Formats: sequence, structure tokens, C-alpha cells
Amino acid sequence: MLTNENIICISSIDWDFVWQGHQEIMSTFAKNGNRVLFIENTGVRTLVFHDLPRLKKRIVNWVKSVKGFRQEMDNLYVFSPIFFPFPYSKIAQLINRFLFLNTLKKWLRITRFSNPIIWTFLPTQTTLNLINNIEHKLVVYYSIADFAQLTNNPKKLKETERQLLRISDVVFAQGEEIKNRCLEHNQNVYIFPFGVNIENFLSFSCDNPNVPEDIKNIVTPRLGYIGGIHKHIDFDLVKTLAKRNSKWSFVFVGPVQTDIAKLQHIENVHFLGKKEFTDLPAYVNSFDACLIPYLLSEYTRTVYPTKINEYLVMKKPVVSTPLPEVIKFNNENGNLVYIGKNDAEFEEQINKVLKEDDPIIAQLRLEVAKKNSWPQRIEEMSQFIGRALTKKESEKLNWQEQMITFYWKYRKSFLKVGVTLAAAFYLLFFSPLIWYLAKPLEIREKPKRADAIVVLAGGVGESGKAGEGYEERVETGVMLYKKGYAQDLIFSSGYVFVFKEPDVMKALAVSLGVPENHIILEKKAGNTHQNVVYVNEILNQKDWKRLILITSPFHMRRVSLVFDKIAPDKEVIYTPITYSYYYGWPRKLRWFSMHKQITTEQIRGIMHEYIGILYYWWKGYL
Repeated sequence: MLTNENIICISSIDWDFVWQGHQEIMSTFAKNGNRVLFIENTGVRTLVFHDLPRLKKRIVNWVKSVKGFRQEMDNLYVFSPIFFPFPYSKIAQLINRFLFLNTLKKWLRITRFSNPIIWTFLPTQTTLNLINNIEHKLVVYYSIADFAQLTNNPKKLKETERQLLRISDVVFAQGEEIKNRCLEHNQNVYIFPFGVNIENFLSFSCDNPNVPEDIKNIVTPRLGYIGGIHKHIDFDLVKTLAKRNSKWSFVFVGPVQTDIAKLQHIENVHFLGKKEFTDLPAYVNSFDACLIPYLLSEYTRTVYPTKINEYLVMKKPVVSTPLPEVIKFNNENGNLVYIGKNDAEFEEQINKVLKEDDPIIAQLRLEVAKKNSWPQRIEEMSQFIGRALTKKESEKLNWQEQMITFYWKYRKSFLKVGVTLAAAFYLLFFSPLIWYLAKPLEIREKPKRADAIVVLAGGVGESGKAGEGYEERVETGVMLYKKGYAQDLIFSSGYVFVFKEPDVMKALAVSLGVPENHIILEKKAGNTHQNVVYVNEILNQKDWKRLILITSPFHMRRVSLVFDKIAPDKEVIYTPITYSYYYGWPRKLRWFSMHKQITTEQIRGIMHEYIGILYYWWKGYL
């Protein structure tokens, strides 16, 4: 059995809910000298109306506790986190991560709850967030159901479960179906159905039974069920049987979790509510037969009903619908459970068990239940966890040896990769290779007399930053204007940073001596293609045929290709800016240099242009 460990349990139920394997396992670990933090259910689906009582209980628990933390027994603490109940909303996840993880980390630090084993019943993003943010020594996933069938986002939950399985060190599965699903992503999977607390049930004296007051006056035969009253119960089956057999009493012991309107007004159907775990033996003992009346669905296909052993340990006959895990249980244990495949068969099996009076079969039920006792289950689980811990410790101790072995085994490969990366780095940054590769992008023609000088603004352009580039382009345009190459300037851009870029360009040109009436603004263009389209409209309105075009050097090729497609009747003189501060290439390019000849930003700008040409070709702009 595990001992002296810190264990964080991410539960799929609350501590105060019906006593199940979650509480049984963790309380056993706590009694054995481990410190346990039991985190109550954080959910796999968005809350609905009938969840409001549970939400109210959570808030009450939080208020009564210290920031959600309370101690239930020696070494066992319960955390009732306050959560936004939207598990698949990214905004809710961010808020929950802040509320949940920050509070949890503070508690772990204050209590020195360090390097825990993380044991989870939930395969959710919240679980992954906890695992990724809490330093831990082992991850254990106990897969007890197909939760994807319970959520409104099964695709997302299946993905988070796949991630959880990949990082889990040990995986326990409730049954064969779940095991096979888990094996697709993790080979350390072991079947452990829920067990039974033998001590709690055998401490009840059948010879001198204490019959609970609320069942004492219910007429026999009593057909009983213990556990949560949830949507997976076949209420139509119970309704049919109750109406056909008015002398039978159907007794449900457990919290109501769904709409029970179908059965509430039937006289021989009784709902007694949630009972303390220690009181359950008295109720089961008062039953003449025990029921597992579950619907057959994708969810129940993987369910192993915990109550099956709680019924058998009290030597009671059990009638069940044909759940796959119950059929498997029957095959392994001599067909102790009576199976009814439909309403008629279920009724027939009840009639059969009510007539049964065989002490040998009754004793056999007890012996089978004993084999499924929780102490034995938890001991076996602990052995798997212990082996996983030993393996991890061994891996930590041997990391130096493994690193050295790995390095020497692949040293030639490392050397080749290192030399290749060094050569590539040198060619990229210390040689003129990229500048030569960029040469086809550049078009540079001598200016001559034209109808207009067109200046395309920078926007965020090749630098990816607003406001970079337009100044030097405007300066070049003004210089050519003053030399008399054209009487009008056209500034084209639809980009807005603080002010509209054409207005800023105009203000700069006016400050440099260009009259306002010789400046035309095009303010609609959001990209190079639109620059050409809208500028061509202005040229057509003015009946201008020749223009000088100014932009950055390596933007010229894309502009020229667009002009060839959209305005083949125009004569364009491509005159880029004389010197680009952004590109700022060296005056002398050398193949062998000890100094960088290009920057990462400049390489990105050149790639931006080549990618832009490919994109424009794909869009049909060229």
C-alpha cells in the first residue's frame, strides 16, 4: 500500500455525494499515512437547471470553508473550487485557471504539499492545466466512464483525454471496453472495476436487523435500487413493471439528479432520498431483490455498476438490464446476476428471484463480493503505482549515463547537423546570398518626364510596423517633382494608424514646398492590388498615360506585375527610393565577411515580397 505520499485527487463527484470509489480510495490512502487533497467535481459539461442544488451546495461549502478548503478526516482535505460552469469556453477557462490554480498553489505552498502524485478521474482541460502547472512525481488516470457521452462538446473532451492518456504514467480502467480505448494512447493500462467496502456491509447484523423507519411500512416484496437517480435509469421499464405489478414495491434510495415525473405519482414507487453510506446495508437488507434498471446507450456500454457488489455482499439476488460489463461479470462469476433483455424478460427474472430460497447461492454471492473488496483493489493499484514510481526514480538517477550514451551514439549526426546549421547561418547572415536572391525583385529605371508621380505608401508593408517607409518615399517624390519630372503628385494608401496615411504624406509634401493643389490623394486602397486599381481610375479620369512610380526597391516587381495586368495601356517608369533605411544593404557585398550583412527583419521583408507575388498569382491579380 502507498504510504507517506502527497496525493491530489481530481474527482468527478463531490465528496458529499453518494459514497463511491472516489471517496473509498482516497480515504483509504489517507488512513494509510498519505496526505490527500480531494478536489471536488469541476465538470465535463455546462451546468443545467437541475444542477442548481449542487451549485448551491458548492457555494455553501466554499463559504463555510477557508477559501474552499476544509479537512474531512486525518490527512484528507477537500477543495470545493468556485468555477465558471462553461468548460469549453476559452474565456471561462482563462478565468477559472486564474481562480482555481492561484488558490490551489497558495494552499500547496502553505501546507508544504510538494511533489504530489496527481490522480484524476476527469479527462478535461482543467485537469491538463493542473498537471501542466503543478510540479508532480506521477500522473494516474482512473477512467471510469465514457465522459464524452455526457458532454455537449465530445470532440473537445476526446482530444483532452487523448492528451491526458499520453502523459499518464499509470492508467486504470473500469472495464474491458474502456481499457481497449485507452490502449490506443497508453500501454500501461490495467482493469480495476469499482469494489465494495466489505467492512461497512458485513458489520450489519442480518440476524438482528435495524429496519429503517422510512422503509418499514412499505409493503413487500420490495425491489430496491441504491445510488444516484440519474438519466441513465430506464424509467419507462420501471413504470411498466410497477403498473403491471401493483403488489410489488419499487424503492429508490439515493439523491435525485434528473426528472422523475414519470414515476412520482405511481403509488408503489418510492423515492427515499440520499442516505449516509453507513446506513445503506440496512436498506439493502430490507430489499427482497435488487435492481440495476439501466438504459442501454453508448455511455452505459462502458459502465460497471458499483452497486452490483454492494447488493451481492448482502447476499441479495440482482436483476439487471444487459449491460456489457454486467454480462462480462456474469461470465466470470457463474451467472450470479439475472439478466432481462426487455420488459417481459426483466419481469420474468424478478418473479424468478422472488421465489428463490437457496442458501448455497446466497453464500456464493457473498464470496464473489469479497473477491471485489476495496482493500484488495487498492493494494493491487498501489503496487502498479509503486512500480511506476520506482521506474521514474531509476530514470532520474540514470539520466547522466543515458545522456552520455545518447551523445556518443549520435555524435557524428550531431556534428553533421551542427556544421550544416553553422554553414546555413553564415550563408544567411554573413554572405550576400540573400541580397543576390532578392535582386529579381528590384526594378530601377531612370526618371523621365511624366504626367504624374505616383507614391505608394508603406502601410505596415515589409517591416510589419505602421508608419515605416512613407517618409523616404514622399521625399523621393518631392525631389522628382521639384526637378520638373511631373506637375502632380498622387499619394495612394487606405491605411490608418493614428491619422490616414495619405493625409500625413500630404502634410509632409506641403512642408517640403509642394502646393496643395498639385497633390491628389487616393484613400481607399488596402493593399498593392487596390493601389493600382484606384490609381488607374485617377489616371483614366485625368487622361494621363505616363507615370513615375515610387515605392521601396524590392516592392517594385510585384507592383509592375499588377500594373501589367490591370493597366497595360499605361507607361510606368519604375523609380524606387534611392536608399531604403529599412533594407540598408552594405555598400560592398563580400562573400567572406566577419560582420553581418543582413538582418532577420530584412530577410523577412524579402520573403514577404516573394510570398506576396505567389499569393497574387494564386488570386489571379497577376
